Amino acid sequence: MTHRQMKLCVSLLLLIACTFHFPKCTHAADVELADDGSKVTVTLDGEPFTEYHYKGFAKPILFPVLGPGQRPMTRSYPIVNGVDNEATDHPHHKSLWYTHDEVAGVRFWIESDPEKPIKNSGTQVTTSVKLEGDSIVTTNDWVASDGETVCSDERRLTFAGDEDARTIDYEVTWIASSGEVLIGDTKEGTMGIRTHPMLRLTTKPNIGNHTADGRAINSEGQRDRELWGKRAAWVDYWGTIENQVTGVAIFDHELNPRHPTWWHARDYGLIAANPFGIHDFEKKPDGTGDLTLAAGEKLTFRYRFVFHRGDAEEAKVAQRYAEYIKATSGK
Repeated sequence: MTHRQMKLCVSLLLLIACTFHFPKCTHAADVELADDGSKVTVTLDGEPFTEYHYKGFAKPILFPVLGPGQRPMTRSYPIVNGVDNEATDHPHHKSLWYTHDEVAGVRFWIESDPEKPIKNSGTQVTTSVKLEGDSIVTTNDWVASDGETVCSDERRLTFAGDEDARTIDYEVTWIASSGEVLIGDTKEGTMGIRTHPMLRLTTKPNIGNHTADGRAINSEGQRDRELWGKRAAWVDYWGTIENQVTGVAIFDHELNPRHPTWWHARDYGLIAANPFGIHDFEKKPDGTGDLTLAAGEKLTFRYRFVFHRGDAEEAKVAQRYAEYIKATSGK
């Protein structure tokens, strides 16, 4: 057998294995990161995936976020205005972010506007950025309007993808760097995304959204509007974006404090994992969800975003969650 014939046989055998006998063969994308001093651009096999903006906003954000087939996964407003079918509400819902509204009495979820100042609002200020392989590693100060740092955090964002899905692992370690810090009980938090308008469950034409195609489910089998305020290991929203059924699943790691988390998951496309808002979600007394870190104490939360083709069943979200936990829990 010649060398050429041998290569042909090997290729044929691989094709048969991928097609008939084994799970679908996938190609792990090559991840490249480039920092320009205000944002880190992330590409997968040379295609744009996302940009991590750590300057220019009240908090670090990821925008745009492009899923399989280069479908936009988040709302453009208010970063880009005038996009058809986008609602112009909640300007602090900027694509994909991590923050909370009651930290040492300072409001970080809502954002102050020069024309409409908000009393006692704060900003997250990035103090260092490192690129480590497929990850962005940053440190950030949570700064009150008077310039006082009330706490800090360390973040690691890790990127991956293949033909059917793209993922972001988002790890945040809170640090009580300025003394004891109280993380308050409010629904306005914490690991959030404002989805593409086609993933909305409802429309609101009077503020710009005239078409929606969204469906949602969580790990407990609850659907659509039932997800709000419920505890679950994961949630998934999907719909037809530019003629392709595409979705986003968010995983709450089983090692996270208060797992499974509560979900501030709205019918208008806000999805946020919030382990602190028990008062709102379960109609408990004020302060039930408060969490206090002693001076110098650290607390880590881990999440995974999976941007996938198909609906939750087609994307095998439950299986993906099990594989995520197996690979990352250290058990």
